[in-house]
Order: sequence, then structure tokens, then C-alpha cells
Amino acid sequence: MIARWRWALRQLTRRLWFRASLFSLLGVATALLAIIFKGAIPETLPARIGADAVDKILGIIASSMLAVTTFSLSTMVAAYGAASTGVTPRATTLVMQDTTTQNALATFIGSFLFSLVGLIALSTGAYGAQGRVLLFTVTIAVVILIVYTLLRWIDHLSKLGRVGETIDRVESATIDALRHRVQWPYLGGTPYPASGSPPASAQAVSCDRTGYVQHVDVQALGRIAREHQASIYLDVLPGGFAHAGMALAWIVPQPGEEPAAHEALHEAILGAITLGTHRTFEHDPRFGLSVLSEIASRALSPAVNDPGTAIDVIGRGVRSLTCWGQPPDSPPEADPDCQRIYVHPLDVDDLFDDFFGPIARDGAGLLEVDTRMTKALLSLAQINPPLFKAAASRHAARLLQHAEHALVLDEDKRRIRELAQPLLRREAH
Repeated sequence: MIARWRWALRQLTRRLWFRASLFSLLGVATALLAIIFKGAIPETLPARIGADAVDKILGIIASSMLAVTTFSLSTMVAAYGAASTGVTPRATTLVMQDTTTQNALATFIGSFLFSLVGLIALSTGAYGAQGRVLLFTVTIAVVILIVYTLLRWIDHLSKLGRVGETIDRVESATIDALRHRVQWPYLGGTPYPASGSPPASAQAVSCDRTGYVQHVDVQALGRIAREHQASIYLDVLPGGFAHAGMALAWIVPQPGEEPAAHEALHEAILGAITLGTHRTFEHDPRFGLSVLSEIASRALSPAVNDPGTAIDVIGRGVRSLTCWGQPPDSPPEADPDCQRIYVHPLDVDDLFDDFFGPIARDGAGLLEVDTRMTKALLSLAQINPPLFKAAASRHAARLLQHAEHALVLDEDKRRIRELAQPLLRREAH
């Protein structure tokens, strides 16, 4: 599992302003370095290179990059709006984290500041003849970088914010989260007791805020458990909603420990669980499946009426759940220092409910959607019968109930019943 500071750092580096600030500082530093290293240029070189043109080049870069940055920002905002209205607002976060867009904007802003600082330094005479040569060389390199970035940016604009591209991002984030959970089924901790409940002597660690669990630092909890010789039973997973007064975890402290130590232990456990105002994709596979399902439901709404997108999303859901049903490339991992941390696993019924439930409800009146849903459930039941069979059978029966009420033709109802019959037989057993 990822420690909290590493998780927070990763969230920070995905913000647009971070790369823009980094490239801006790099542009300013590059322009000023020419002043520092101008002594390394031979005195006879300026006459041969003719670096007087650097003023005009920097002026062109400064004026053009400001216009390009403004245009790119407006295009980016329009793409965010298109992703929000055409797919789902929950997918906008992934579009905003697009590295190509961030790199392009950061390059344009950094180039603008580089040229601006260069022009200011040139006007003061800080460079001298030798410094101008060095600045000219760096400016040529910046021009090449700008041209390369513009070409990539133009190609990327044809896909930014489009429905298919946004769905690709959601599917990729969902698969990454599922694969991570397959590799770390208990977030590095130990499986919860078979009873599903903590010991009777356990003390509740109550939440002091309201929000979604975004990250659980199991490594920090492991250190806390070792220091206090305590056992910690987590009652929440990333993606769960917590409210003030709710038990986030249960602890079995060391016998004879002082009440003050109990209070410090509670505070330390709360500090290892990060709550936020919204769910994130990284450690929450159920959120990715819910967003995919929401995309399909929106496509099936009367205002959109796009069953093709819903059918495409169903296939993506099967691919995502296949990652959960296949064995990992290497044995599941657990942190040996976190053996006192007990964690609930993901429930396959919850995964199926998150994805198939809304689509079965909203697409029940369309034969093509019912057919694709039934085939998807059959596929998953064949991929991993011990894991998926019961959940697939339950959802096939539920889908058939929706279809019986929503479909008009008896022939269509009969086709769905015949197609779902293998799963219904399993359900009867």
C-alpha cells in the first residue's frame, strides 16, 4: 500500500497548477542561467553567430505564447464541459489529470515567462555579447520544444473531452484500481475474522468529520499497532461514506494501558484515515464501476437515447471485472508489519450491484441492451464460476424481472428468458 505522504504527493503532482508552476520556474531559471554562464562563451564567437536576432525571436515567442495559452485554456474548459455534460461530471477529474494537456499548457506558460524574463534582462544589458550567444542557443531549443508541443497538442485536441476518450480513461482507472486491490486484497493488512465482527472487548474509534474515505494509510496503522501493542479492526474501505460519530475502526488495546494513551491512540488512527468531499478512482474500484454504470445510464436516458454507448460500456465493465476474477501475476501481497490490522475484503456482490444494477433498471425496455447484459453475465460466470456465478445468476434473475415489465413483445421476453436460462438454472440450484 501507498503511505499517506506519497499518496498526497501523487495527488499534488496531478494538479494543473503544479506542472504549470514547475515549468514557469524552469523557464525563468533558464533565462537567468545565461547570465551566470556567459563567461564560458569565447569572446570571438558572438561575431560569428550573430546573436542580435535573439531580441526579435523572444518578442515573437512572448506575444504568440500568450495567445496560444489563452486559446488552450478556453479549449480545455470547453473539453471539461463536454465531458461533464456528455459523459458524467464524475469523469471530469480524469480529464483534468490528463498529462498531455498539462504538459502543453505548462510548456506554453513556461516559454512565455522565459521570453519575458529574457527580454527584461536584455534591456538591462545583463547578458553582454557572450551571454546573448548562450541565450540565442537556448532560445532555439525552446522554439523546437514549442513546435513539438504544438504538434502533439493539435493531435490531442481531436480527442480531448470526447465521449469515447473519456470512457477510455474511466475504464483504465477502474482496471488499475481493481488490479491494485487484487495485488493487495487487504490493503497490506490481515483478513477480518470469519465472524465479520471485532472482539467484544474492542473499543470504537469514532469519526469526527463527514465525508468519503479517500485513503487509508495501513502502514501508519501498523506502526501505531506495534507501538501500543494493540489490534486494529478497520470498518471502512476507500470509497466508503463516513459521518460524524460513525465507528471507522475498532481497537483492542494492550491490557492495563492508561486512558490518556487510549485517547492518543484514537487520534493517531483518525490521522491515518483521509476523508474528503468526493470519491477518488485510485484506491476505490467500486467508484470506477459506478461511474461506468452512470455513463451507460445517461446514454440510456430519453434525452440522450444512445444505447450503443451503453452496450459499449457493458463490454468495458466485463473487461474490468475480468481483472478481479483472474489470478494476479504474483501472489497477493501483505505487509508483515501490518499483521495486527484487520481489513474487510471487497465483496463481489457489491461490484456487480454497482455496475449492473443501474443499467438493468434503465435499459430494461431495450432488447439489445437486455441481450448484451445477459451475455455479459454469462461471460463472467464462465470466466470464474466460483467467484462470479452466484452474483451473475442473481443479476440475471433481476434483469429478467425488469425486462418482463419493460419489454412490450412477448417474443422479446421469451428470447431473454431463453438466453438467461443457463444462469437461472444455476440460481435454482
